[in-house]
Amino acid sequence: MSLSLVHSRALVGLQAPAVTVEVHLANGLPSFTLVGLADVEVKEARERVRSALQNSGLDFPHNKRITVNLAPADLPKDSGRLDLPIALGILAASGQVDASKLSGHEFAGELSLSGELRPVRGALAMSLALRQQQVLTRLVLPPGSAEEAALVPDAEVFRAQHLLDVVQQFLPPSTEPPPEPGEGWTRLSAQAPADAPRYADLADVKGQAGVKRVLEIAAAGGHSLLMVGPPGSGKSMLAQRFAGLLPPMSVEDALEAAALASLAGRFDLSRWAQRPTGQPHHSASAVALVGGGSPPRPGEISLAHHGVLFLDELPEFPRAALEALREPLETGTITIARAARRAEFPARFQLIAAMNPCPCGYLGSATRACRCSPDQVSRYQGKLSGPLLDRIDLHIEVPSLPAQDLLNAPPGESTSEIAARSLVARQRAQARQGCANAALQGQAIDAEAHLSEGAAALLQKAATKLGWSGRSTHRSLKVARTIADLAGSPTIEPAHVAEAVQYRRVLKEQ
Repeated sequence: MSLSLVHSRALVGLQAPAVTVEVHLANGLPSFTLVGLADVEVKEARERVRSALQNSGLDFPHNKRITVNLAPADLPKDSGRLDLPIALGILAASGQVDASKLSGHEFAGELSLSGELRPVRGALAMSLALRQQQVLTRLVLPPGSAEEAALVPDAEVFRAQHLLDVVQQFLPPSTEPPPEPGEGWTRLSAQAPADAPRYADLADVKGQAGVKRVLEIAAAGGHSLLMVGPPGSGKSMLAQRFAGLLPPMSVEDALEAAALASLAGRFDLSRWAQRPTGQPHHSASAVALVGGGSPPRPGEISLAHHGVLFLDELPEFPRAALEALREPLETGTITIARAARRAEFPARFQLIAAMNPCPCGYLGSATRACRCSPDQVSRYQGKLSGPLLDRIDLHIEVPSLPAQDLLNAPPGESTSEIAARSLVARQRAQARQGCANAALQGQAIDAEAHLSEGAAALLQKAATKLGWSGRSTHRSLKVARTIADLAGSPTIEPAHVAEAVQYRRVLKEQ
C-alpha cells in the first residue's frame, strides 16, 4: 500500500485538535516532502525519522518520492511530537506495519537518531482534551509523557520506549519480528500519587497575627491581597506559605492545573494536586504574564490556575504587564488573539502582591527614617493604577517587628489550623451559593450577602465617605460575607463590615 493515515494531535491552548498524518509513496525522483503548515521543529523531523528508521534496522524507502501531509493544512503544528506518527506512516505506506491495525490509536513522540522515544510537552493536556471531547482512542506515548497522560481517569495509554516497541505491535501477519529492542511496550493505568501535597508552614512566621488573619480571610473567600510594608517585614514568607491555606484540590482541578503545566513543559509528578505558586520576576513582560507566542502558550497567570500568583515588588513590574491583569482578575480566563489563531486559557488564580510603601521602603516605619521626597513617593505609588488597585479585595500593612519580638516570639499558628477554619467557611459559602464569595457576580451578590440593617447603613456610610467606586463597594461586601462565614453568622453584621472596611487600605503619602 502506497498511502497510509496515522492519527495524532496538535496543541492549541488547552485544546488538542486532531491531526491526520497522510503519507504517500510514489515513483519518481527520490525526495522527502513535508507539507501542512509545519513549524521548523516539525520540518526537521525528516532527518530524525530517516536516521531513526535506518538505525533501528528498518527499511527507509530511499528510491521513492515521499510526501507527508499534516492535515488540516491551516492548523499550525510545532515541536517534535509528530516524529513517531510520521515514521509509522512511512512504515505503513511501505508495508512494514499493518495500516489497518493503526486505526483506533493516536501517536505522539519525538524520535532520537537511534530510534529511542523522547517525551513531548502537553501529553496531559492532550489526554484531558480527549476525555472532554469524549473521543475513545488509545494513546501511544514515550516514557515521561505516558505517565502524565495516564493520570486522566479512563484514559487508555500505552508507553513505548523505542520505535521498535511500537512497530512490533503493528506487524502485518506472517512477518518476521524486527530487530531488538521490543520489550518496552507497557499499558498504564490511571494512578495518581498517594502522597499528600507539602507546603511550607505558616508557623515559621513569628508575630504578624493581623496579617495572618487577613490571609485566613483571603483563603476562605478566594480574595486577592496586597501587602504593603518595609523590607524584611515578612511579606514574601507569608505569600509563599499562602497556598497551604487553600482547600485540597479536586481531581478535576488538579488535572486542569497539571495540563497547563504540561503545556509549558513544567509538569512534575511529585507536585500532583499541589496548588501552584507562581513567582515571576518583576522584569517579566506582559506576554510572559498573560501568555502569547505563535502558536499561543500559557503565561504565568495560567500556570498559577487554581493556585497563587505572587507578584513581589509590584510597582516595579512594567505598567503594561500590570494592566494586562485587570481582565483575568475579573473573568478568570485570558484570551490570546493573533491574526491567524485564537486561544483561550483558564486563569483563575489568587493574586498575592507585595510592595514597599516608597522607593526606600521605610515610609511610616518606626525604626528607620524615610529619605524619599513627597514627589518620589507619589511617583512610586502612582505606578499602580486605580482600576488595578480597585480589583484587589484586601489591602493590608505589614509592619516590621522589633528584634526582641522577633527573637523571643513563640511559633505562631500552623498552616493546618488556619486552613481548617478557612475550609469550614469556604464550605459554608459553597453550600449556600455554589462558589467562593470572591466569585459572586451581579445579582448574586445582593441575593447571597444577607446584610443586616445596621451593616447596610455602615457600608453605605463608609463607601460615601471614602469615595469608593461600585466595584470597591461590592468587593468590600464580599469580604464582609467571608468574615461572617468565618464567624458562622448567617447574616452580615456591622462588626463584619467594620473589619472589611479597614482592609480597603489607601497607600500613605508623606
